[in-house]
Amino acid sequence: MKYSTPYVPPTLTVDAVIFQLNGTELEVLLTQRQEEPFKGEWALPGGYNPSGQTTLEALSAIVRRKVGLDLDAQLPYIEQLYTFDTVARDPRGHAVSVTYMGCGRAIELSGGSQNAEFFPVDRLPGLAYDHEKIIEYARDRLGAKLTYTNAVSGLLESKFTLSQLQTAYEAVMGREIDKRNFRKKFLSLGLIHETPDMWREGAHRPAKLYAFNNESLEVLARSFE
Repeated sequence: MKYSTPYVPPTLTVDAVIFQLNGTELEVLLTQRQEEPFKGEWALPGGYNPSGQTTLEALSAIVRRKVGLDLDAQLPYIEQLYTFDTVARDPRGHAVSVTYMGCGRAIELSGGSQNAEFFPVDRLPGLAYDHEKIIEYARDRLGAKLTYTNAVSGLLESKFTLSQLQTAYEAVMGREIDKRNFRKKFLSLGLIHETPDMWREGAHRPAKLYAFNNESLEVLARSFE
């Protein structure tokens, strides 16, 4: 078959939206671009997907090289989020981004080639490309996942208090949740169990520590909300 114009395939890229909790705030990992376009501006960690690698293989290699993060070892939860393919999203030409979303706990970055930092999602710097919209989409998606899966476990330590669990939900959803209703609803799901350990901090009264029955992604029998 002959085409009236030459076929030029779009560029395939991969990007990562990596969340963690810092106190009561949800943070996202950003890296400072070293080259044009958008040199010096902040962006999601990502890059080109070379031939012969799956999107996840390419992303794992890129994130390890650029920001010193091991996706397999440091992210308890990761999933393919969405494919962003707006024609004008990259000034260099048509670029399709297969984007992944992951959650981690007290993530440490080591040996990356680029300056990388975690920023609160509610106070982001100016971002390159369409990455602000991608982060907004990812946060909404994560908030939805929290209503019908145990994905929140990716943001918490293996043992946690009910207050820490509620803080994670509030940070992702960006709103306060009634304490009594939250605890009653969540405990009724049968996702967590009480451990014999206690959380002690300063002069506060010790609080019971809980753990998830299953840290692998689990779909709830009924919606949390």
